[in-house]
Amino acid sequence: MTTRDDAVGRPLERVDGRLKVTGAARYAAEMPVAGVAHAVLITSTVARARIQAMDTSAAERAPGVLKVLTPFNAPRLPGAPRPGPQEPPAPPAPAPTGTGAQGPAARGAVMRVPTLLQDEHVRYNGQPIGVVVAETFEQALAATHLVTVRYAAERPVLDMASAPKNPPEKVHPLGGERATHRGDVARGLADAVVHVEHTYTTPLENHNPMEPHNTVAVWEGDALTLYDSTQGITSVRNTVAQHFGVPREKVRVVSHFTGGGFGSKGGPWSHQSLAAMAARETGRPVKLVLTRRQMFGPVGGRPRTVQRVTLGADRSGALTAIRHTSTSNTSTLEDWIEPALNQTKILYACPNLEAVYDVVRLNVGSPTFQRAPGESTGTFALESAMDELAIALEMDPIELRLRNHADTDPETGHPWSSKSLRECYRAAAERFGWSKRTAAPRSMRDGRALVGWGMATATYPARRNPASCTARMLPDGRAWVRAGTQEIGCGTYTSMTQVAADALGIAPDRVRFELGETDMPENPASTGSVTMASTGTAVHDAASALRRRLVQLAVTDPASPLSGAAEGDVVARDGRLSLASDASRGESYEALMARQSGRVVEVTTSTRAGPEAQQYAMHSFGAVFAEVHVDEDLGTIRVPRVVTAHGVGRIVNPQTARSQIVGGVVWGVGMALLEETLVDPRTGRYLNADLAEYHVPVNADIGTIDTIFVDENDPHVSAIGAKGAGEIGITGVAAAIANAVHHATGVRVRDLPITLDKIRR
Repeated sequence: MTTRDDAVGRPLERVDGRLKVTGAARYAAEMPVAGVAHAVLITSTVARARIQAMDTSAAERAPGVLKVLTPFNAPRLPGAPRPGPQEPPAPPAPAPTGTGAQGPAARGAVMRVPTLLQDEHVRYNGQPIGVVVAETFEQALAATHLVTVRYAAERPVLDMASAPKNPPEKVHPLGGERATHRGDVARGLADAVVHVEHTYTTPLENHNPMEPHNTVAVWEGDALTLYDSTQGITSVRNTVAQHFGVPREKVRVVSHFTGGGFGSKGGPWSHQSLAAMAARETGRPVKLVLTRRQMFGPVGGRPRTVQRVTLGADRSGALTAIRHTSTSNTSTLEDWIEPALNQTKILYACPNLEAVYDVVRLNVGSPTFQRAPGESTGTFALESAMDELAIALEMDPIELRLRNHADTDPETGHPWSSKSLRECYRAAAERFGWSKRTAAPRSMRDGRALVGWGMATATYPARRNPASCTARMLPDGRAWVRAGTQEIGCGTYTSMTQVAADALGIAPDRVRFELGETDMPENPASTGSVTMASTGTAVHDAASALRRRLVQLAVTDPASPLSGAAEGDVVARDGRLSLASDASRGESYEALMARQSGRVVEVTTSTRAGPEAQQYAMHSFGAVFAEVHVDEDLGTIRVPRVVTAHGVGRIVNPQTARSQIVGGVVWGVGMALLEETLVDPRTGRYLNADLAEYHVPVNADIGTIDTIFVDENDPHVSAIGAKGAGEIGITGVAAAIANAVHHATGVRVRDLPITLDKIRR
């Protein structure tokens, strides 16, 4: 056993920080590969068509061009999916319904349907329809403009309001059923004294990580190495191996650093296999980097949602019925559904509930995970409706939520593994000064600015997926720990170092943690806030097993001061093994290893959620309070401060955890006020596919973000008690800002983003 936790819970500086700030951290496209050629995608300029011909002759004659691949000369890939012109593939099988192991990987791996030049059909504007390979990126890019395409165009389906819905039997939300019913909603609404019923919409949005998607593909005989910017090295390996019909062990994926993904890099897309195809066809290593415009369409985004929320309550504010429906768009390649109803099923105690999904197919790129997929869009609708209900009841919004606090999971009846939502409301409201709020809209001012205060509840599931780890004690007494997870900017190198250090009872600088290669022990994708609970538990278990192995070695070694001691009497502390009752009787790991003739001591462990995943409901919760200032004449909106409080289990590193919440709040500000992907209704072209026109928050848009972590002990969620903080930070933020805007102006905006024209209407 270890005697105390010295590293976990400390705001340890990032162990990879120096590498990043000095430029020594190598991202995928920066990996030094000799003789690399450069590839650029050719993308379609129409949204629905059959390609009749592609003239590549001018491109092939251009300086430096090595190869131009199109649907007419690309090799057939034995494992590539081949959907019909407008027909998506069969949906994935339903996933297990247990609450403890439902990250995106466990909910049924997303069956991406890439476009790999295997047919001539165009299904959205911007679809990859060719690849140019040249000696330099500039030569390849220039040559893409020399390719001419002749289309047999068809009229695209782009209007969500008029597009037909999928038949109910073809609506398969990840991890659940199309419809959820609890109690008798009709009776609950009939019994209600107060009703609220409104439609809320969220637009198409796109990820804009600093690092665009990119892959370097290297063939050595029949073995393929991919240096990839990804959140899921294992899923990329498995999918590319399937496409090329090769064993998985023949494909190695390496991703030591990823410059942001936010869900878009959570699974494979077309470019990984196209880079591998180009490398095999040219006999050269090939680097393929997407342009900023190509980040819109080929690598997903958040779909549009139209959500109808109906709430009924008695005079005391107790909810008698909830009806929440959500229609989202998908592509014609696959049936992706934005899971916007998940939080509604569990957030408030209500005996009567109906939640129903629908989906329509449009000629746009396939949607995908985008930070807190579903909960971010769903909390906007639900928490806006709860604010409207509070106003109708003339009740404080916090009081309404407290009166409907769910003491157990309303969906399953299971107890929560831990829940500190009441404390989150109290702590955040106190820090924010909520008691000074006057309820009437337009009743608070700061000079010429209308001031609004709004709040909302935040939530996200606490998930845990199977994970593995290898831990070694080296001859010099240092630990070497490896797990095939990913570093996407969250601080994984640092937090895993802290977990391993405490389990072994050594200082963090005596641990070397490595990740990002598929020949390391397998771990889940870094999505859905699963990494800390999943990989963190695997690291803890492996390091603990290694410590026990070393204790066994010491107590059975006649040369050790601990020889003959009972294993249970030995503790690890400060890099030493010693008796709990007599710290002077012991030795350092280094001294113990010096007698092992230079060999290492190694253990590999695998971990998964146990029966507690079916016995408890596992979620993180929080409260978000926002202040807005609205110019009375212009309608411009500023957010000078946001206060949050979250209960996310054990905090391994307060510094990196705070960064996660701050990043989520910043994105929530963007979701509320700025972000919207615009599509030409005639051509399906993404109109603002760059960082000049797709607006994201900058420093001038962000005021003070004050984050509070409520102490929370969760003995059930994982061995280290952590729930994950990456996703929950954005949930509830858009609703809190929308509620504050209404408080400031008296105008209720139910269609994101909240722009000045909607305020001034």
